[in-house]
Amino acid sequence: MCAELISLSRCALTENPDRVVSVHAGQTIGRDQFCAEVAGLAASLRQQPQQRYAIYCEEAYPFAVLLFALLHAGKQVWIPGNNCPATADKLLRQDCSFLGEWSGRESAVAPAQSTSPLVPLDLSAARLTIFTSGSSGEPKAIAKTLLQLQREVEVLERQWGAMLGQATAAATVSHQHIYGLLFRLLWPLASGRCFYSRMFLSPEPMLKAVAATPAYWVASPAQLKRLDELTAWDDVARLTAIFSSGGALPAEVAKQIEQRSGQQVAEIYGSSETGGIGWRRTTADASWTPFAGISLASNEGRCRLHSPFLPEASCWLDDQIEVQADGRFTLSGRLDRIVKVEEKRLSLDELEQALMNSEWIAQAHSLLLSDKRDRIAAVTVLTESGKARLLQGRAGMIRQLRAQLMQVFETVVLPRKWLFMNALPLSPQGKINNVLLQRLLMLDAAKFPQLLYCHLEGEKVKLKLRIQPELVYFDGHFPGQPILPGVTQLAWAEEYGKIFFAIEQPFITMEVIKFKKIIQPDALITMTLEWKASSGKLYFELSSATESHSSGRMVYGVSR
Repeated sequence: MCAELISLSRCALTENPDRVVSVHAGQTIGRDQFCAEVAGLAASLRQQPQQRYAIYCEEAYPFAVLLFALLHAGKQVWIPGNNCPATADKLLRQDCSFLGEWSGRESAVAPAQSTSPLVPLDLSAARLTIFTSGSSGEPKAIAKTLLQLQREVEVLERQWGAMLGQATAAATVSHQHIYGLLFRLLWPLASGRCFYSRMFLSPEPMLKAVAATPAYWVASPAQLKRLDELTAWDDVARLTAIFSSGGALPAEVAKQIEQRSGQQVAEIYGSSETGGIGWRRTTADASWTPFAGISLASNEGRCRLHSPFLPEASCWLDDQIEVQADGRFTLSGRLDRIVKVEEKRLSLDELEQALMNSEWIAQAHSLLLSDKRDRIAAVTVLTESGKARLLQGRAGMIRQLRAQLMQVFETVVLPRKWLFMNALPLSPQGKINNVLLQRLLMLDAAKFPQLLYCHLEGEKVKLKLRIQPELVYFDGHFPGQPILPGVTQLAWAEEYGKIFFAIEQPFITMEVIKFKKIIQPDALITMTLEWKASSGKLYFELSSATESHSSGRMVYGVSR
């Protein structure tokens, strides 16, 4: 263990002043400063009539100050996964006020002089509400007591505390989700370990930041899958530990990490509803080991979880679980990923596995689209042979994939919408971003071009498009020589920009707009979009194989 574990009820009390809390904005924050900031803000919040607050901060240290200040002020704390306007509107309907970063909608609360020292929190009374996103992308509110989180921290410290020692927590996942909240903030705070306030967007800057100090990495499978031959593997080898959660880590990725760095990734299985359930090291064993105090029991195809992290003693799980004689278990998909299409039942997990049996597909994700009729959509990441086949013709490739699927599935449940991508889009929590995918797949085919391929690269996207002749914009523009209107190209750039990037500010103006070459029906166009959040500018260009057709930038922000 690092040091004596502090109860979460006492984390903001002026004890253990020699402990370091966080590295924030280039400064090392000590426990005395953290406790003083919490006490001052709590004193001010006690004077406010509002009882329910939603908090969102990009960095973990200011989030921790707000969290404990609200708890010590006796307020209800809501922790959403994002701070987008739609989320804020929903929280507002729940009588939430806002603290942190809410694009100007947050309350201005200045610290006050604390007249009396803080007292320990009542772990059972201190409550917060966190959110998990279901398969539809609609957030689900889950109430937690501080006691439940305290029990999880205690189990984590017993399991890995001795191994971590004085290691600092560094994360590429958000603390606005239960996994990040526990592993990168509450556990370090209670154990006396330091945590980096900044959420690193990729492994490279994180490895550079921790090069001179022992550190452990709080990661997700998506980030671990991006490690390659250019990764600084010597720096990875120096990490004290690597944790991963948010989905299964492919065995080949875990094996690559171990071979190149000697690190065995510790995968965590659980959910916002259940808390942590088990862990494993994939290269050693595919089975999961339950955390201390956890037990699982199968009953007629379902599994019942008994856990000290639950508000009740037990609950039913939606995962298909096989419990072994020694108490360990294996996973084989989700029970709730059974959907109906035209009254025919379909396992989305089974469909994805069948797609990945093709030599063309490295990853697959499927989802149900519901509007006038239910349809299955398939989103796939192609192998090199798959990319080569796509170049020979998208329609022919889809026909061949459907023919393979017909060996297993009835025609009515086969995918009717297809997306080919270089990577599955992820939310800040490392989950597949179903909201983005649904928006992309549900675009009106009469008003938007056919998306042939999508390449994601950080804050840059390249869309390969076919400008189909049936688009409504060609009607009357112009008779005998149809061309795509410039205003349509601008509208597409803005719509796709808002699908892929967190553009929350209102539109202000456009800059250096150029229309250089007309676009005609059946043209193959690449739309390149790059979002510069620091300047609030969306750069776009529509080009073909030999020339640029249009370009410019759109400016978002608050007009002065």
